[in-house]
Amino acid sequence: MADEQLKQDPYAAIRISEFRNLVAGRFLFIMGLRMMSTLVGWWVYNLTNAPIAIGIVGLSEFVPAVSFALYAGHVIDLSEKRKLLIRGVALYFLASLILLFLSTSFTSSHIKNHQIAICIFAVIFCTGIVRSFTGPVFNVILAQIVPKNTLQNATTWNQGAWLSASVTGHAMGGFLIALLGNTGTLMIIVLLIISAFAVLFQLKNRPALNERGEKKTWDSVKEGLRFVFKTKELLGAISLDLFAVLFGGAVAMVPVYARDILKVGSIGYGFLNGASDFGSIIIIIILTFFPIRHQQGKKLFLAVAGFGICIIIFGFSKIFFISFVTLMLSGILDGISVVTRGTIMQLKTPDNMRGRVMSVNSMFINSSNELGQFESGVAAKLLGVVPSVVFGGCMTLLVVGITWFKAPSLRKMEY
Repeated sequence: MADEQLKQDPYAAIRISEFRNLVAGRFLFIMGLRMMSTLVGWWVYNLTNAPIAIGIVGLSEFVPAVSFALYAGHVIDLSEKRKLLIRGVALYFLASLILLFLSTSFTSSHIKNHQIAICIFAVIFCTGIVRSFTGPVFNVILAQIVPKNTLQNATTWNQGAWLSASVTGHAMGGFLIALLGNTGTLMIIVLLIISAFAVLFQLKNRPALNERGEKKTWDSVKEGLRFVFKTKELLGAISLDLFAVLFGGAVAMVPVYARDILKVGSIGYGFLNGASDFGSIIIIIILTFFPIRHQQGKKLFLAVAGFGICIIIFGFSKIFFISFVTLMLSGILDGISVVTRGTIMQLKTPDNMRGRVMSVNSMFINSSNELGQFESGVAAKLLGVVPSVVFGGCMTLLVVGITWFKAPSLRKMEY
């Protein structure tokens, strides 16, 4: 009876003080990172005037994030979680300081534009390495802070904080670029990351559940991979989201749409960049108070299919209002997908394997955003911007169709 009351209490996770610190710190951190990604996309495109340069930004982060992901999972399971997390935030702070220096008039007067772009790619490459550790450890700590009967509620609040920070960071990024320029925006980013560090520093130590030296590194990595591939619901959810994000990464081309197709400038760019996240946070608020009770697997498929349709409409649109609305709707549908998949991940993963499983998820899901960004840049170069976005939406629908028949256990899943 008490468990059932906790499941129905929309504030169950928020009542835990340490969870509030984790969510608040993550909010500040993610807001800073989203402002950084918004700035870097706009900055690099204006330095190079080449859509493919936006794709190279994504590739610069994707390669190290994927390369280190499996090893990072092994390290997370063997490490004290809080220390690992605050070290990662500190390294992001260092990266933001380097970008701040690159944005100054001193740098632009001594270094050519293409050289500044190369330096930006190098910084983003380094943040990709750091992200392979910090991304999964947030979710690992979450599962150690809240009891299992509160995980669904905690996952919804956690994703809500992430998406709120994302929409705020994206939208504010565009406004701040227009008001303060690149250097002023990066100063705000530095302050946000410092604030996140201060909040997350208050978390309690989270020791390893596995003994160091119990397994060789590669054996430990293989164990995590085997678990994911053996658990069909996890594999199906990861595969569905991986390919949907990979081919449906229309947001990567938003700088091109804002400047050259819709002609709405940096402020319009901020609105478009935050539209999908704004939609996601709307649905997250709804799901916090009215969670999906039945047929979660089937609704996951329908949400991803709707996401693909929105991307196709966005690709063809030449009207700002339609573009904004379709991106917002895509965010609503993506929010359903994110919460459902996140809950499946938390409920299906044992505590002593969370680092490795979350890292596999990070490798295939989170990094698919960067790979999708690169794919969008290459497709825009080969097909043109509009055909590349429409093609991505069509491929998302194809992936949904294939996964529907190949993963029946996911389609029928309820929790």
